[in-house]
Amino acid sequence: MTRSIATRTGDDGTTSLLYGQRVGKTHPQIEAVGACDDLNVALGAARLALAPGPRGDALRALITTLQSNLVALMGEIACAETDRARYESSAFTKLTAADVAVLDHELAALEARGLKFDGWATPGANASALAFDQARVVARRAERRLHTLHA
Repeated sequence: MTRSIATRTGDDGTTSLLYGQRVGKTHPQIEAVGACDDLNVALGAARLALAPGPRGDALRALITTLQSNLVALMGEIACAETDRARYESSAFTKLTAADVAVLDHELAALEARGLKFDGWATPGANASALAFDQARVVARRAERRLHTLHA
């Protein structure tokens, strides 16, 4: 028998962190994980909107890497501070400085191609651009949620 996604364990307004600690559904860690999950979905939509061909294939691979990095980040965010040592010694994939360096390199390569930002405040030039605009605004929301954790 398969498990239902409707567990009813959160009907009291709580949910679990990575190792089972219960927190409110509006807890800053849950908000940050949710924003990163939103970004993961938005990136998936942007990936699907890419045109076929070598450039699209390269961007699809980059976005898939970004999505994997987001999943690793969500695991770290979803861990209670009291479980940090357990998480660090676990087999969970962790985001590394090398992962961030790859992203920095890819961003520099994209910018070196002479990307133009004219009209970015008026989304909808085409379906692909709209998908990336949606991912951009979701990324900014995720950044704000992550900042609240730091604060």
